[in-house]
Amino acid sequence: MIKRIAAITFIFFCTSIAWIILGTTIFVRTNSPVSSELKSRVASSWGTAQQQSPPTACYRQEVVTTVNRDNGTTEVKTTKAVNLAIDASKVDVVLNLTHRQKGLLWYSTYVVAFAGDYTFTNSTGEDRDLEFRLPYPASEAIYDDLVMTVDDQPLQVSNTSAGATGSTRVAAGKTVTLHTGYRSQGLDSWQYDLGQGISQIRNFTLRIRTNFKDIDFPENTMSPTTKAETSNGWDLNWSYKNLIAGYGIGMTMPERLQPGPLAARISYFAPVSLFFFFFLMFILSTLRGIDLHPMNYFFFAAAFFSFHLLLAYLVDHISIHLAFLVCSLVSTFLVVSYARLVVGMRFAALEAGLAQLIYLVLFSYAFFFKGFTGLSIAIGSILTLFVVMQTTGRIRWEEKFARAGA
Repeated sequence: MIKRIAAITFIFFCTSIAWIILGTTIFVRTNSPVSSELKSRVASSWGTAQQQSPPTACYRQEVVTTVNRDNGTTEVKTTKAVNLAIDASKVDVVLNLTHRQKGLLWYSTYVVAFAGDYTFTNSTGEDRDLEFRLPYPASEAIYDDLVMTVDDQPLQVSNTSAGATGSTRVAAGKTVTLHTGYRSQGLDSWQYDLGQGISQIRNFTLRIRTNFKDIDFPENTMSPTTKAETSNGWDLNWSYKNLIAGYGIGMTMPERLQPGPLAARISYFAPVSLFFFFFLMFILSTLRGIDLHPMNYFFFAAAFFSFHLLLAYLVDHISIHLAFLVCSLVSTFLVVSYARLVVGMRFAALEAGLAQLIYLVLFSYAFFFKGFTGLSIAIGSILTLFVVMQTTGRIRWEEKFARAGA
């Protein structure tokens, strides 16, 4: 009996090493330079993370500077740009999320429709040529249907890598409204920058509508003042009368369940599943007097390993849920069909099949529930221990091991 237990332990140990190698291989495939190149390819074809800043309105002012020189003083005339404060901001953003898969990873890509109305007042006391500039949220992006108008009058827009600019004459004391808008594409997150450092913003309203419900906000950003759930997402609002803050506003796109890291975590956890399966098979075979040779345990371990091996190379071709179902059916078929030949159909279908369903399939499926994986496995382990303890509480193990040794 001691030799048999030692042989089973050796099989378990070797299979665990194989799972560690397989899990490491999946992580290497997921985090390899090729995967980084895949993200770069997604960004080059779709866009990068975007951070929109408010537009500016400035005028040129002549500055006279007195310069001391050897032959006396000289007046030097230069011009500087003077920015006007934004009196009111009304921003509307629509985010439509679409996940795209490359290799073993899903990427959170989105389409953003941006529209903003900004109020400026020429308080300089004289007519000015104001230059309006809308910074682009990302240099690597496309912008469709770009519009800039002042009091509904289109501006002659010129574009640079930094943004779009246009100018118009504004009378002294007049208040004008700059309307901006575009459609673009981005990756991972969208943010609105209120300004550098601590900024004061008056009469500010920003509305974000999403087509996804799993919302999250980046670090160092403000939560919405009001929110309402819609049929397919959220309607979020930030509204302030006179805000002084050093934080911005943003939205992090929800990530889809990543096939590569999930398959790797399931592989690393597989020895726990096999331990419970071996433990239960050993208890049942000892109680019923079933002679299971270590080679039988070896083939059981191989059938378990086939689940993770097939999952590792199937998830980058089909969805993770369908791949999990296929691998579960294949591995269960191997175990049940083999146990039927070794012991019998009843033991194969009930004891072996049910044990594999619980400790391989259900334990592995617990990784699909983020935040509840450890709790689910802990509850399953405690229930297993309770059932085994209650079933074997009256067993005289010395007699059982003596019979098995004989």
